[in-house]
Amino acid sequence: MLIAGPDTRVVELRVHGVQGTTPQTLVDAVAAVDVAGDGVGRIVRPADRLRRPAPGPVLQTEGRPVTRVVEGYLWGGMTSGGVAKATWALLFPFSIANVAHWMLPPVPERNLPAHLLGLGLRSLLRVFALLLTALLVAQVSVVSLDLLAAQCLRPGAECLTSIPTDVRLFPWFRTFLGLLPIVVLISVMRRISHVDWRIERKEIAEAEDEERQPASGLPGAHVATDPDTPALRSLHVVASLAVASLIALGGPLKQLTATGSMGVAITVAWIVSLVFIGLSVLGVFLLDDPTGGAPHRGGRWLRAALSRRPRRVFLALSAVLVLTTLGLQEQLPARVPGADVTVQVIALLMAFVVVLFGLLLVPAALLARKTWTSLPRELRPWAGGWFATPVLAIAGLLGGGFGAGVALPVRKALGEQLKLPEGYAYITLLWGVAGALALLSTFAVASFTGAVRWRAFRKGKEWAREASVLHSGRMRDLRAATRAWWWARWERNHGHHMIMIIASVLVVGAVLATLLRVQNVSRPSWTEPFSAFGVFVLGLLAVSLLRAVYLAARQPESGRRLGIIADIAQFWPREAHPIVPPCYALKVVPELVSRVQDHLRDPGTRVVLCGHSQGSLLVAVAAARLLEELPAHDRERIGLVTAGSQLQWAYPRAFPAVVPHASLARLAGGLDGRWRALCRGTDPLGGAVMTWRRQVFDGMLLGVGYREDGSEGALAPALRGPTGALVLGGDHWLPDPQRGPFPGRRWRSGVSAHSDYTSDPEWDRAVAIAAGLLDVDAPESPPLPFARKPETRSRDALGGS
Repeated sequence: MLIAGPDTRVVELRVHGVQGTTPQTLVDAVAAVDVAGDGVGRIVRPADRLRRPAPGPVLQTEGRPVTRVVEGYLWGGMTSGGVAKATWALLFPFSIANVAHWMLPPVPERNLPAHLLGLGLRSLLRVFALLLTALLVAQVSVVSLDLLAAQCLRPGAECLTSIPTDVRLFPWFRTFLGLLPIVVLISVMRRISHVDWRIERKEIAEAEDEERQPASGLPGAHVATDPDTPALRSLHVVASLAVASLIALGGPLKQLTATGSMGVAITVAWIVSLVFIGLSVLGVFLLDDPTGGAPHRGGRWLRAALSRRPRRVFLALSAVLVLTTLGLQEQLPARVPGADVTVQVIALLMAFVVVLFGLLLVPAALLARKTWTSLPRELRPWAGGWFATPVLAIAGLLGGGFGAGVALPVRKALGEQLKLPEGYAYITLLWGVAGALALLSTFAVASFTGAVRWRAFRKGKEWAREASVLHSGRMRDLRAATRAWWWARWERNHGHHMIMIIASVLVVGAVLATLLRVQNVSRPSWTEPFSAFGVFVLGLLAVSLLRAVYLAARQPESGRRLGIIADIAQFWPREAHPIVPPCYALKVVPELVSRVQDHLRDPGTRVVLCGHSQGSLLVAVAAARLLEELPAHDRERIGLVTAGSQLQWAYPRAFPAVVPHASLARLAGGLDGRWRALCRGTDPLGGAVMTWRRQVFDGMLLGVGYREDGSEGALAPALRGPTGALVLGGDHWLPDPQRGPFPGRRWRSGVSAHSDYTSDPEWDRAVAIAAGLLDVDAPESPPLPFARKPETRSRDALGGS
């Protein structure tokens, strides 16, 4: 541990979690001002009455108080705020498909079958993402080309009667009106895929452009931009334009018929549309070949064919194809038969890809099993590394459901006499069956949960002995904490099971609807209630999402609530799907690293990165980058504090290749005991990070975890801090409700769960330890005085030691 000198100061750099926050809340002050940043990524400090940056509260250590500077990095503006960011919620199915790529199991080194399986899985993910984009375009075509242009605006239709017949008969009017929304949608998607966050400093941007792949094995080493994204984006746009033309020309199975030169032109345009779609599918399938970027390997021709100039030519030809389609459709027919057929063909292809993906993922997960077989069960990947398959299925079914959910209200608004494609009746059946199964599953899960909870409380506190140790002698707090501990543990242990149940319910409904459609079986009368319920579910899905987008655009608070979805999905760079919001981690992490390096130029400064919830992942990746780049004498001046973190129970289990357990052990060893994790048993979203297999024996909290040198093993019994926290290894278990109140400190009553970790006095002690100013096993400090006398009597059935 470095010896603190008279000029020593500590910079506490905080990063918030999901939903965003205010600058004042982040730095725990009544006022805050910006001290750096570009307005999107903001670095703030507490301010005085003249709005000048003010120092933070001093940090009490064993020897003397140390100057502390509190800073906060605000990144919530990257995921919420304004109409543009609010509409990103409509791309949620695309984001889920992109996240599924990062959930793939790791590929063991020097294992050719695992390498080939990983290559095939990534390629299938990109094909599925392309089909998901095509499905959205096809569903918009159902609304704009079929419902609106072909049926509603045909001459003599009793729909939108304010439009005169002469206008309806005007050449190319209906075709133009039907294709315009599709082209606008494709243009918006292309523009979204071009949006990227500008890194504040030029030297950081140049370093990121090098696209280095660190081999350190630290967390987030592979979170980097994909050089294939521009090519992938162009292929999605080309396929979307070709699908729009194909639908207008009759669909993938049968083209429109005409005589003479018109028939020849339609045939040529129809064939060109199919060729463009086929080339797009082939391109996204082959783009994931990592050997393609090497000039001496066989894939170099693909990189050359998809360079900037050929891509522009390809896009221009696709635009010409759409204009040609418009010219060939002087008057639309009464129905557009290609819309229904295209939606069904794309849906069947997506189902085939998901099934194939799930089958290939089984041996890939089995080959990767050796990387986690030595871990205890509670640390192993969810579903044995197979979790990407249900996530991908949910993405596809949500994408199809949202399109149908929009078409149904539009048909109702324009007139009940309009006819939706026949396939939509089976989509409503799908969601009706899924909705009914969801209600039954909810009832079953609620009943089972209630029974288990009743049984657990009937047996007493055996399963939550940690709570009784934390709240020894405080029966009122123990009673409140026990209930919260039970619910929090239940949510953490079974949250991924709920996702599996949702996916299973949707898949059962999809299988039933698909079998009836493929066999062309007329829907039995008993399915009518399910179809009616499906219409309600789809309408509710579409209206709820659109309402959330509207409120997010009008009300900032709603925008932050909508950001829960975006904050989690937008952490991951564009990999499988290019038409997703930009990855904020590619901006936040390098700017955090740069800020820390700026502070470390002062030899008396020590920097502690502090992250709450999702922010804990950001600061962990930033700390890993600092360990890679800093010299040894500077590494000793950085520390890490995580609070309410998912770095043990969620991220290594959902993303075993990106945040594996071994990478966290290496990070803990690199920080040499300067990684402190604040956790509460009442927190349903955060949990322990540094320890596992905890148990209480003879009034002592024991467990296994990371040692200071990065090794793993049994730890010494937990030490009780001066404010009641139990320190086991690197984990600081906080009593919740807090002890106290303490004179001179901010107080928070009741169960805090996932919020306001900085209000606990143990926060300052953890920062001091992370800064290397305090030893964990130092002689116990005298407890802080209470503002009121704590309760010590024990008359509760739960007891207390």
